[in-house]
Amino acid sequence: MASRFPSRPALLALCCSVTLMAQAAEPIQLDATDVNADAVKPTPNALPEAFAGDQVARGGQMGLLGNQDYMDTPFTMTSYTSKVIEDQQAEDIGDVLANDPSVRESFGFGNQSKVFVIRGLPLAGDDISFNGLYGILPRQIMSTDGVERVEVFKGPNAFLNGVSPTGTGLGGNVNLQPKRAGDEPTRRYTQDISSDGRIGEHLDIGQRFGEDNRFGARLNLSQREGETAVDDQDQRTKLFIAGLDYRGDGFRVSTDFGYQKQRINHLRNSVRPGTATQVPTAPDADHNYGQNWSYSESEDTFGMLRGEWDLSDSWTAYLAGGARHSREQGTYGTPVLVGNSGAATIQASDIVHGEDNTSFSAGLNGHLQTGPFSHQIALGATTMWTEQRNAYVFYGARGTNIYDTQPIAKPTTPSSWGGDMGDPGVTGKTRNRSIAISDTVGMFDDRLLLTYGVRRQQLRVENYYYDGTSTNPSLDGSRNGAPYDKGVTTPVYGIVYKATDSISLYANRIEGLAQGPSAPAGTLNAGTLFPPGRTKQLEAGIKLDKQTYGANLAVFRIEKPSDGYRSGDLYVRDGEQVNKGIELSVFGEPIKGLRLMAGGTRMSSEQKKTLNGANDGNDAIGVPTFQLNASVDWDVPGVPGLALNGRMLRTGGQYVNANNTLSLPTWNRFDVGARYKLKVSEKDLTLRVNVENLTDKNYWASANGGYMTQGDPRLVKFSGTIDF
Repeated sequence: MASRFPSRPALLALCCSVTLMAQAAEPIQLDATDVNADAVKPTPNALPEAFAGDQVARGGQMGLLGNQDYMDTPFTMTSYTSKVIEDQQAEDIGDVLANDPSVRESFGFGNQSKVFVIRGLPLAGDDISFNGLYGILPRQIMSTDGVERVEVFKGPNAFLNGVSPTGTGLGGNVNLQPKRAGDEPTRRYTQDISSDGRIGEHLDIGQRFGEDNRFGARLNLSQREGETAVDDQDQRTKLFIAGLDYRGDGFRVSTDFGYQKQRINHLRNSVRPGTATQVPTAPDADHNYGQNWSYSESEDTFGMLRGEWDLSDSWTAYLAGGARHSREQGTYGTPVLVGNSGAATIQASDIVHGEDNTSFSAGLNGHLQTGPFSHQIALGATTMWTEQRNAYVFYGARGTNIYDTQPIAKPTTPSSWGGDMGDPGVTGKTRNRSIAISDTVGMFDDRLLLTYGVRRQQLRVENYYYDGTSTNPSLDGSRNGAPYDKGVTTPVYGIVYKATDSISLYANRIEGLAQGPSAPAGTLNAGTLFPPGRTKQLEAGIKLDKQTYGANLAVFRIEKPSDGYRSGDLYVRDGEQVNKGIELSVFGEPIKGLRLMAGGTRMSSEQKKTLNGANDGNDAIGVPTFQLNASVDWDVPGVPGLALNGRMLRTGGQYVNANNTLSLPTWNRFDVGARYKLKVSEKDLTLRVNVENLTDKNYWASANGGYMTQGDPRLVKFSGTIDF
């Protein structure tokens, strides 16, 4: 059994022992001639300001292009602020992304890792970036306690960010911005507790110091432990993350170092349909159909360094690098349905996973003028190394039932195994490299902006069996083939027309990229390496910026190549999935004291060129027909400091299998909450209560990957935050 985390009294003692001394300074009168305009202008890496209400930012980081304003880019992005995280008591990234009408959440295959479905296509936790770098963040569940913003890019993004580590994110990407020390010191402590007794503490300290506040430090410590809303399930998490930065006249540097450990006992995994000919009614929302011997534990140490140099008033160079070391282990068991009565089989498996990643990026951003045309030039290069180590033991399947679940002793006799559980060997190595260039041409005083660019990407992948031999087949069918090594060029085109100061029309064509398959042994073309698969998007829309609120209306079409399959004696790659949709988002504070985030997505999907045409014209798996969101946060008139909030999520039906004989019904979820801000001994104190799934609705939330993920039961969360 893994050692337990430090006790709560020990953590509280640590929090109380942190003392920051600040001396009051006499006001200094500055002459007007001493104020330099360059000293007060935003730095190139400064986060865009938020819309009124402070829930959604006016822009975000768009990979190679850097931080961009919402109205100036031919793409769709929503950036959620730390205010949303705090007010909704969002504990992980999934809690934040629940606000987005283009995103829905599911689990990974047989484990507790979060997977996000954006525009109908999955994004794995492995492929979420941190301050623009891939491969740095913990890969399963990421706490929000050290996060300033959660930026959601809609659509393929291989040009902007390069190919993702595992090839997901073809419908969109998520980037997390770390917390930084502000000009005003931060001294904040939060104590929280849930209705099932899960208790947490979070200490957030930040301050700038030195001449002109050039140096900054931000420290976040948090721990939570106790039962979740799912019966007999408990979770323990702890996080340490520190951010340091320096703001010079023409040079800026920042570094982040983090450690996160999570353990979940008695897992309730997704359910596979097996031989069921109809989707069973979802069990009680809090019922746990897993086994008490199942658990998942992950431990991640990660960090990054980023520097920026102003070469002139118009040109800035940057260099960033980071790394992550991960260790995961767990015992898992996914129910597989047998018939339609709820009966199922469950197979225990012990799995160990280790991972080491290193990632770098460098580039140059600048502006120049050629006659009547302005140019925003971006040059960039990225490289990333990953190494995975795995081992497993599978045991024989046992009978169970997802409605009437009885304890089953964990089997002790292995049915299959691979690798050394105590010292897992290398099963995969990946190196992705790319170089990119783009130009945004401005005409008519930048009313018309044309963006075009290209990225050349090289993907090198080496996979190994558990005995250390290569999985890449050679032409003779042996396991000694060359590694997967393919290059491809991905272009981008975009246009923005600012019809008025508050309306922008835009369109884009952009691509996603993922490793292509290799023909397996036993086929006539064994060893053939197929080129990386291109996912192509066409999108057009209109953006509205009324200062106090904004809106975005988009229509899109995404074509994603399907995986390969055997056709007779050959292995072929044919077929595609086409997702088409229209999405609307509205956000801001249109009326003083009334903040909103609302929108909807209407989607259709189609499979094409399937094996023997069997599923041609059918919907793709796990793509909801529609998604609706509405969130309101209201300051109660006449009661200073009191605010009420509510949120509605509605998701349309989605198919579980490719032949469309199994489907999940439409579901609704309602959340409510309140907070009250007051003064205690001249200190700001904020009390919050949030109720998720108010009606305790029983529902299947997602069919991503052909697995049925159940929605979480009702959960009541209380917290108190004091600024000291």
